[in-house]
Amino acid sequence: MSNALNGADALVGMLRAHGVRHIFGLCGDTSLPFYDAMRAHGGDIRHVLTRDERSATYMADAYARVTGRPGVAEGPSGGGATYILPGLIEASESSYAVLGITTDISVGTYGKYPLTEVDQNALMAPVTKWNQVIVQAAHIPRMVRTAFRAMTTGRSGAAHLGLPYDIQYDPVDPSDIWADPKHARFPSYRQGPEPGAAEAAVDAILSAKSPLIVCGGGVVIAGAMEELARLANRLDIPVATSISGQGALADSDPQSVGVVGSNGGTDETWEMMEAADLVIFMGCRAGSTTTARWEAPKPGARIVHFDNDPMVIGANYPTELGVVGDLRLSLAAVNAVLDAKGQGAATFGGAKAVADVKARKFARFNELAESEEAPIRPERIVATLNRILPEDATIVSDPGTSCPYFSAYYQQARPGRFFITNRAHGALGYSLSASLGAWFGRPTSKTVALMGDGSFGFTCGELETITRAGADITFIVFSNSNFGWIKASQMADKGARYYNVDFNRVDHAAVAAAYGVKSWRVEDPADLQRTLQEAITTEGPTLVDIVTQPLEEAAAPVRRWMG
Repeated sequence: MSNALNGADALVGMLRAHGVRHIFGLCGDTSLPFYDAMRAHGGDIRHVLTRDERSATYMADAYARVTGRPGVAEGPSGGGATYILPGLIEASESSYAVLGITTDISVGTYGKYPLTEVDQNALMAPVTKWNQVIVQAAHIPRMVRTAFRAMTTGRSGAAHLGLPYDIQYDPVDPSDIWADPKHARFPSYRQGPEPGAAEAAVDAILSAKSPLIVCGGGVVIAGAMEELARLANRLDIPVATSISGQGALADSDPQSVGVVGSNGGTDETWEMMEAADLVIFMGCRAGSTTTARWEAPKPGARIVHFDNDPMVIGANYPTELGVVGDLRLSLAAVNAVLDAKGQGAATFGGAKAVADVKARKFARFNELAESEEAPIRPERIVATLNRILPEDATIVSDPGTSCPYFSAYYQQARPGRFFITNRAHGALGYSLSASLGAWFGRPTSKTVALMGDGSFGFTCGELETITRAGADITFIVFSNSNFGWIKASQMADKGARYYNVDFNRVDHAAVAAAYGVKSWRVEDPADLQRTLQEAITTEGPTLVDIVTQPLEEAAAPVRRWMG
């Protein structure tokens, strides 16, 4: 092994072998050899220095969502390892491939109370699909291959690798630096449904009177949008989605109902959930939000469930038929069965029902969207962006104020992952950071990040990272000077007994300007469209701070507030 690499060089070589192009992270003492290796051997890998490890994993998460390649985030031992946790659990629960790399104290000092010691294996195990702190340099190539295999196969998710300081200097055989190219993207090694499953699914669907397809994020992750559109339109079946499932169909598709459930759904779309005699879940776990805490489908409703993870089938509802396999392969098989039957004519009247639902939903929305009230209504912001954003814009939203409005009313022109929000764990501070990962992953798309002012305070330090990158991102802050989701919940659930949810109004445009971001503050509805248009067409990072109607006074599409 006279030409041996050291452990840090081997790690960089393995990342390159897996096609990694961007790494998001933050430096630390235990990462010195790793950084030196990236400097010397990183080649075409771009390291993006962030201001917080949480932000690094959010960037990696959004990067994975728009590229279909594993996102990579890194940080040092101790506090760095603990800060990386939120992004890893979001990626795992949302089924996106993200690799968290944390350097660690030396193996030789374990148990001797060194600075920043923490059991990284125990720390990371609950939030990842696969996790390993490496204890010998010779294991590095094999462990990296295992991490990528775990992230990209089956139900994709997050992995963690710990790299102790001392083994970063130990030798590794260069001949072991290789990768399976399949694992550079996800999902890899797709598996089709078992024989007969597609035929049984077709029989079940055709036996229904009012079927409804409900799509989760799995359809977009699998790239099954074209097969879904073919199935829905040939049988005239309406298609609803969870928030994560947005993009399964373009909103202009005649079968596209929109989002259903307790967040982002409306009374009109909920009618279709309640009326369905057969609900076909596709890449959707039928969790609490999409089903409004299992309010519908009703007990006794027929359920057909497509998913690549057999654990979700039958977890919440007795299931008449489970179809386990990659969504794109499974839907292709269903379409092939229908081809063989010669079944292509309209069957269920979905387009007519969807048109009625949308007409009533948007008639109510448009009344609010045209309001001249101040503070500015969120509906007016959504309607304005519907008019002025390019078709291929990428919107990244925090789970707070902006999420239900955009999930309910934004009209996505194309299928695919063009709307991103962290629905699994709902941490604030996501969109400001994640938008940079989305921009690096899809730089030709106009990226827009939406957030409340509470969320802005979590990660506004990353505006420096974004200006340093020169990213063409527009940030829109819904400013109502409180943690709006909780205040609205106190209004609905606690009789408007408000406690500790309000904070001082901040001039976010001034804060952004101090970081070098071109910024505007809007209070008059008459100024909104002109200002947003200027911000979106201005090159480089921009921010618009909009003084917005508080959620507790609004008509947000959240079922528990509207009862």
